[in-house]
Amino acid sequence: MAYKPKAPEAVADINVTPMVDVMLVLLIIFMVITPLLQHGVSVRLASAQNGRPMPGEEKTNSVVIAITRDGKLFLGTSPVRMSQITTKVKNRLANHLDKIVYLKSDARAKYGQVTSVVDDIRAAGVEQLGLLTEQVQQRRPTTAVLPPPATSP
Repeated sequence: MAYKPKAPEAVADINVTPMVDVMLVLLIIFMVITPLLQHGVSVRLASAQNGRPMPGEEKTNSVVIAITRDGKLFLGTSPVRMSQITTKVKNRLANHLDKIVYLKSDARAKYGQVTSVVDDIRAAGVEQLGLLTEQVQQRRPTTAVLPPPATSP
């Protein structure tokens, strides 16, 4: 009689080790890539209801100046002093066809410093200045449903 090997019995347990390995790799990838997706310095932008979208701000070669809450200035991700803004903006825009600079300021930054930065940017020969804000979602007024008027018999 010939020997016929039996197949091993089916395992009813779920093997989660490969799934955990994949999830940990994805977690590490997202942790590494997430900071790279942010352009420039993060600030809490002022909110506006009637802002226009500015898609050019997200380009990698766009000129973005940020003012933080404590008054620090950044050109892209590198810190810059107030006295250097005009020359650095001129140097950055020398190779650009469109002379657009985007300014994002923290909502709690001093107004006087923001206007000084705008003046320095204009002194660099900038044709267009985009002030970046956060779009406020307008709430729709809710209408109350009133019961029908009572009728007398």
